[in-house]
Amino acid sequence: MGPGNETPVSEFILLGLSNEPELQPLIFGLFLSMYLITVFGNLLIILAVNAHLHTPMYFFLSNLSFVDICFTSTTIPKMLWNIWTQSKVISYKECITQIYFLILFAVLDILLLTVMAYDRFVAICQPLHYTVIMNPQLCGLLVLMSWIISVLNSLLQSLMVLRLSFCTNIEIPHFFCELNHMVQLACSDTFLNNTVMYIAAVLLCGGPLFGILCSYSKIVSSICRISSAQGKYKAFSTCVSHLTIVSLFYCTMLGVYLSSAATHNAHSSATASVMYTVITPMLNPFIYSLRNKDMKRALKALFVKGNI
Repeated sequence: MGPGNETPVSEFILLGLSNEPELQPLIFGLFLSMYLITVFGNLLIILAVNAHLHTPMYFFLSNLSFVDICFTSTTIPKMLWNIWTQSKVISYKECITQIYFLILFAVLDILLLTVMAYDRFVAICQPLHYTVIMNPQLCGLLVLMSWIISVLNSLLQSLMVLRLSFCTNIEIPHFFCELNHMVQLACSDTFLNNTVMYIAAVLLCGGPLFGILCSYSKIVSSICRISSAQGKYKAFSTCVSHLTIVSLFYCTMLGVYLSSAATHNAHSSATASVMYTVITPMLNPFIYSLRNKDMKRALKALFVKGNI
């Protein structure tokens, strides 16, 4: 498209999940409920961990809960505001800001899940050295490095979007500014953007997934060597919650992008992305509390002592 057709874009249109007016109150109520459950549930996890649970596993879990609150807060409040005001507009600056924080917290989620897999690997495969290896300094360093990598990647991706030019098509078939859709809307050359996007996806999604799979392959091997059935159950039970969250997050995220690539249906992709942007962060507190006796005791102590 020629330069004469390029005009500065000050805002975009978020098409959302549905154009049906009668469905908007239902969508508003549903997403408001899920958002409140996500924030309240993950906040309870953070309070319980800070008050009663001080092991590395729960330190990483509290960080994951904080990231999940931030992750959903990046998209849902704006979506609810647009439904409430019956507007679909999002400014260019808001869109870039949303992309920055969405990528930041999504990658941070992935890296923290990887760190938690390493924690489970050390706990099961090297139990006698666990407290020495997973010392507070290493735990803090792992979280800090996760933040640094996420911030740098998010900054790079956002700056890459800033170099793009947008024309007359400013409709985003989503309920938030998603990086891939933004790049597709551009009328300037997007080769470099796509290259950076795919390299980052391989390194920051494929790499951590490979690390998680390696950790669990060694964990399974160690569990199989345990002689007693009770010992096997106890060892495996410490991994169930984490493995469930990893499966939910990766399966839903990969499902969204693989299905959208196969069908090219942007609306279906937007609906399916609700799974990893809203549903998974909402389920995390339930997954970690329902099967975890330590977490149940910590949450009960919070309520009994009136700390919340």
